[in-house]
Amino acid sequence: MDRQDRAEGVLLGLACGDALGRPVEFRSPGAIEAEYGTLREMVGNGTHGKPAGTITDDTEQALCIARSLVERGEFDPEDIAERFVAWYNGGPFDIGIMTADALRRIDDGASWDDAGQDVWEVKPEGSNAGNGSVMRCAPLALAFADDWDTLQRVSRDSSRITHADPRCTHGCAALNLTIAALLDGDEHPLASALDALNRDAPESLRDVLEPIPGGIEAGELSNSGFVLHTLQTGLYHALTADDTETAIVNAVNEGGDTDTIGAVAGAVAGARFGASAFPERWLDALMETDELRGLARKLSTPEAIF
Repeated sequence: MDRQDRAEGVLLGLACGDALGRPVEFRSPGAIEAEYGTLREMVGNGTHGKPAGTITDDTEQALCIARSLVERGEFDPEDIAERFVAWYNGGPFDIGIMTADALRRIDDGASWDDAGQDVWEVKPEGSNAGNGSVMRCAPLALAFADDWDTLQRVSRDSSRITHADPRCTHGCAALNLTIAALLDGDEHPLASALDALNRDAPESLRDVLEPIPGGIEAGELSNSGFVLHTLQTGLYHALTADDTETAIVNAVNEGGDTDTIGAVAGAVAGARFGASAFPERWLDALMETDELRGLARKLSTPEAIF
């Protein structure tokens, strides 16, 4: 498997996990099982009432980042923030509370690096560290896979646009370092990522990730929108499954914040197994497949654009 195949797998996996999880978002595992058994197919209606294969804010914001990187030829957080605002003003059917609050502030004139900080500071513990930045950050791993110091910095900065909590900013870094390690075929990608993670990363982040893959059981996972729960559950399924489809299906069938847990698991599983391992029926259901492949190809050869 070549690096381009893995790179395409990252963006396609993010979108497939997002789209598979969209119709069952906020449902319990029992409710999903009662209706679908094990949900394996892209289905329509359900949460948000959209056609099968419809992506949500996870992939839409990831596309904003990927397009900015390709078109600007650099990481430009102000440009990314402007793209987020334009997307927000288009009236997306799904958007997180912290993201909406921060983008509203930017639209009202706040700078990209103040908006997320301001929102974070007024949110109480328990609602200040959502998964709205880890779900979208994977394109950065493709562009900066060979420069881990820069990858950590841009991952944290991309999070700060809307999610300034250190668990979110360093969570994006940990996720992207794991993806970068997988692009090089690392057999222990999460361990390598945690070894490289900045020393000031929160201990709570390390505590939930260090047991993966062998020191935690599936029954101990949580399915909430808390960033640490999403990272732990998504990475667990991506790194323990035998194939991409199983990783994404298992993640989505956890219930709860299914689109984002699926997107995180999908991005990592895509890097692990490559785009060639994806079920064609899933890729056929996505309207964005060709664009995602094209962006991934460009981002995985950054010398061509940076």
